Amino acid sequence: MQAPALPAGTPRCDPDTAIQADLERAAGFGQWWYDPMTGQSLLSAMAREYLEMPGESADGLQGCFGHVFEDDLPELICLWTGALGQRPLDIRVIGLAHGLRWLRVTPLPPDPARPRWRHGLLQDITDLTHAAVRERLGYALTEFLVGTHTLEDAIINVIQLICRNLGWEWGAYWRMEGGEADGELHCRHFWHPPDRDLEQFSAVSAALGMAPGDGLVGRVWASGNAEWVEDMSADRRFLRRRSANMCGLWSGYVFPVTYVSDDGERHRPGVLEFYSSLSRQPDAQLPKVSATIGALIAQTAQRLETETVIRRLAQVDEMTELDNRGYFYNQLNRHCALQQRQDGRFALIFIDLDRFKPINDAFGHEAGNAVLQEFARRLRAVAPAPARVGRLGGDEFAVLVPDSSGERLAALVDAILAAASRPFAYADVAVSMSASIGVARFPENGLSGPELLRSADAAMYRVKQNGRNGSNVFSTSSPDTLAEQRDRLARRMTMEAELRDALQTGQLSLVYQPIVDIVAGQLHGVEALIRWHKPGGESVPPDVFIPIAEQSDLIIHIGRWVLGQTLHDLSSLQGGPLEGLKVHVNMAASEFTSNALPEMLRAMSMRLGVPAPQVVLELTEGMLMSQPEQVMRVMHRLREIGFEISLDDFGMGHSSLAMLKSLPISSLKIDRSFVRDLASGERDRAIAQTIMDLGQHLQLEVIAEGIEDEAQLAVLQACGCRLGQGYLLGRPLPLDDLLHAFPSRRHRPG
Repeated sequence: MQAPALPAGTPRCDPDTAIQADLERAAGFGQWWYDPMTGQSLLSAMAREYLEMPGESADGLQGCFGHVFEDDLPELICLWTGALGQRPLDIRVIGLAHGLRWLRVTPLPPDPARPRWRHGLLQDITDLTHAAVRERLGYALTEFLVGTHTLEDAIINVIQLICRNLGWEWGAYWRMEGGEADGELHCRHFWHPPDRDLEQFSAVSAALGMAPGDGLVGRVWASGNAEWVEDMSADRRFLRRRSANMCGLWSGYVFPVTYVSDDGERHRPGVLEFYSSLSRQPDAQLPKVSATIGALIAQTAQRLETETVIRRLAQVDEMTELDNRGYFYNQLNRHCALQQRQDGRFALIFIDLDRFKPINDAFGHEAGNAVLQEFARRLRAVAPAPARVGRLGGDEFAVLVPDSSGERLAALVDAILAAASRPFAYADVAVSMSASIGVARFPENGLSGPELLRSADAAMYRVKQNGRNGSNVFSTSSPDTLAEQRDRLARRMTMEAELRDALQTGQLSLVYQPIVDIVAGQLHGVEALIRWHKPGGESVPPDVFIPIAEQSDLIIHIGRWVLGQTLHDLSSLQGGPLEGLKVHVNMAASEFTSNALPEMLRAMSMRLGVPAPQVVLELTEGMLMSQPEQVMRVMHRLREIGFEISLDDFGMGHSSLAMLKSLPISSLKIDRSFVRDLASGERDRAIAQTIMDLGQHLQLEVIAEGIEDEAQLAVLQACGCRLGQGYLLGRPLPLDDLLHAFPSRRHRPG
């Protein structure tokens, strides 16, 4: 094609020649000329392609710059006409053929031979610009997302950054709320330039909820695949067609935010969408960076989720959802410091559940966990915010109460006691429990967290000593000073540690006290009694160390040691003069509620060759009444195997005659408190006679404990008592001494 005639003096560049066009295409530039005198512009073939100009020349600038962004026109005209100097300029061009392009306009020095003509180059820098934009965008996104503490803080900045850098006019993030199966996607974050009136579209979006698969957003979330919408007003998948049309939005791009966790599971936190009033698909960079953007946001969501889990693990007790020990202590210390500065007051409630260990032993740890969880729910209900509730470990809880006024604090303590006393349901069984509560006040009972905890614990321990199921407010005017209470607590903890060591190093031993048939003058059986002799020769009485063992898991281990040692000693009697001797063994409450006890005893007796009827297990009325249904189940199973059961300290508890009639027991033991004053006490004598008659009618053996003088023995014989136990009839003896004292079953009073 021949170039059109040009005015005189116009430089000839032969732009349409194949050689010139190939050279420009290979070099990646086009050329332009401008005559300031005539306003004429001349463009080479590549320059015309870049600007989408139909002809080689144009008489006015409008013919050259019809596709240039309006914002870029002023500077371009200045450079083109020579008013801007020789500095290169980057402009944006959007046309139907190639969409959005970035061009660099570079003026060249004037040719001395043609001084009036402006001459320059046009280069397509779209790829370079996109790469730079993507780099800037990635850096900015990383900066936003890495430093954020919540996704909500960063997401608006992310949307705005994408819109401004990639030329979109409206962007939003849809978050999945609820489970993936039945949740909905909601638009919680959106942005558009302030000068664009898109409020109606934003309002419609914010009010809409989409189920997975609904609309374009729901479809992208469900499939995990990005999608274009070319004509928002006509696309049936797009649910906001009417508002998009009214606001002049035309096309858009929607893509998912997904990530794969360490366990291989794919998570889909949400969906991002961006819309424009132009047709953007040919030129849009967003598809090229959407995977990176989605991955960055997903990684941030994953990081924040992990941080939430870590923070939760650091602050929350997993089982009860209350503050854990460390976090509660931290908050208590901070509250102490704050109230000290403000001259404030508050209270600390320390709670220890009573009879919790037997629940674990009887029904297993699942039952114990269920009780702890239910008590935690009750505790939160009676002590809502601003009170702070924590689980300090095991069955110990604490409540920080900002309001320490007397009446309200007392009402809260009563509510907690009531909450602990209500039965706990587990596997169709109503489990009963109670609580011991100690209260300390800031600043009277301590200025720091540890001081307040010690005071509250000392007050709680006083409740334990007085029978449990109650409360006590720490007072420096109480019979024990704080120092004395701390000293007693330290001694108790020291003894517990020493007792644990004694069990492991063989410091514990058994002695056997005779149970005598006072009518026939024969040895009927013995009761196994535990003794603790320290290496230095000191003996610790059972009534000192047994209560300490009962407050920890030591009582379980000690009880199993006693059973094992007793059965071992019984096996050593086989074939001798005391073969077949019955041995009574005292049981702790936690042992007698354990479902595992019957089978454990059966296996132990079979291994050692000891017949089950030789073993008599003693429990008290108090143990029976604490959890009657569970204890009864264990008792019946033991009796089925062949073990005998004796009800110890009879008359001191609260069992009814109806219950006594149904108990699978073989004997009763009259408590020593009734035996002590038999010689002079008419009422005690009447009680002893009544128990003897009751045992006879129920076909139970009756054993009188604590017989220490002849007068007591004479009264018991007159009442028809056949079996007795006490220092008058025989002191506790080690096994070897027992064999020496009783070469036969004939009784020799000691």
